[in-house]
Amino acid sequence: MRYIKTILTILFAAYLSSPLWEEPAKDYVDVSFLDAIDAQVIKGYEFLKGQPFIENTITDISNAVASIPAKLTKSVSEPDYEPVNQVDKPTLATPTDGLFSVHNIQIGDKMETVSEELGKAKRTTTNEYGSEWHTFHTDYQNFMMVSFDESARVNGLFTNNDLIASSYGVKLNSSKTEVQEALGDPIKQIKKGNINYIMNDDGEMDTFLIENVYVTVFYDVHENNTVTAFQIISDSLEDQKPALYGETSEALQQGFEFQLFDLTNAARVHHKVPPVRWESTIRGTAYKHSLEMADKNYFSHTNLSGQSPFDRMSVDGIDYSVAGENLAYGQSSSIFAHEGLMNSIGHRKVLLKSDFTLLGVGVAFNNENQPYYTENFYTP
Repeated sequence: MRYIKTILTILFAAYLSSPLWEEPAKDYVDVSFLDAIDAQVIKGYEFLKGQPFIENTITDISNAVASIPAKLTKSVSEPDYEPVNQVDKPTLATPTDGLFSVHNIQIGDKMETVSEELGKAKRTTTNEYGSEWHTFHTDYQNFMMVSFDESARVNGLFTNNDLIASSYGVKLNSSKTEVQEALGDPIKQIKKGNINYIMNDDGEMDTFLIENVYVTVFYDVHENNTVTAFQIISDSLEDQKPALYGETSEALQQGFEFQLFDLTNAARVHHKVPPVRWESTIRGTAYKHSLEMADKNYFSHTNLSGQSPFDRMSVDGIDYSVAGENLAYGQSSSIFAHEGLMNSIGHRKVLLKSDFTLLGVGVAFNNENQPYYTENFYTP
């Protein structure tokens, strides 16, 4: 029994403290292999935690890890946040003349209908289709984004909250099996001009073409492959994007940055973690790293001068007690980048770390219009 307890102590201490060492370690080695190990540790934890002596051991380890400072010269302060007021989920009606609705909004609805249902948008940003995402939420709850065509009718919808209603019965937290049984076979490719682009086949999402509407269903691999988000795009909006990537511009760059920021906060609040605030100085730090990676064609937490994320923050005069960085590359939008980060256990732990209070996001594009995303989190 003593040996089992010792082994468990080592394993769980390594797992629980990993946010403190995984990110610096990525500067020197590829730690992506740890995703599978983390997943097995989580499974083992769920299986064993009911045993009394193990429960006590886990509590002891958690207390010990919580006492480790993120930067030895400082202590980590409590986040300076007002508590998020909980809001009610809206009453959802099953669509009668459409396939899906989000917060009772469907493809083809008028802008006036959206305003009556949702009020005024919190933010409006350019997206990869050349239209705009109008972002709606209350303290990042009931989060959704809506796009309109030139006739002021809805041509795109997104949500990662429990706002979906469907005549097919699929919704947030439905299983992948239930989705595929209801919606059929996902499409394997999409044609843009004379090029057929292969759709993502890593199992983290499915895209269905149903009655001239592209429905992309995202799955959370850490929640038993259940539905975590929906994107619904009309075929006319999809046709506006001539290639896999949108036409780059300063407006699109800023759009991706604020969209990734809002998506991050929506995920944090959904997982009962306080939202972070936008911080412009560290946004500059993040942007410079994305720009160098895009210009110099590399992808790493360590830049070509050998600087880690923490070095770059220090150079820019950012005084932190705890900090972290997430990177993504090549995803066609911030939605796809965010969902990918949430399905990587190391990035997910950074994204949902409750100690962080500030975030800056920097996006840059290479000469093939591929975006590089950098998220820099910290707490002073």
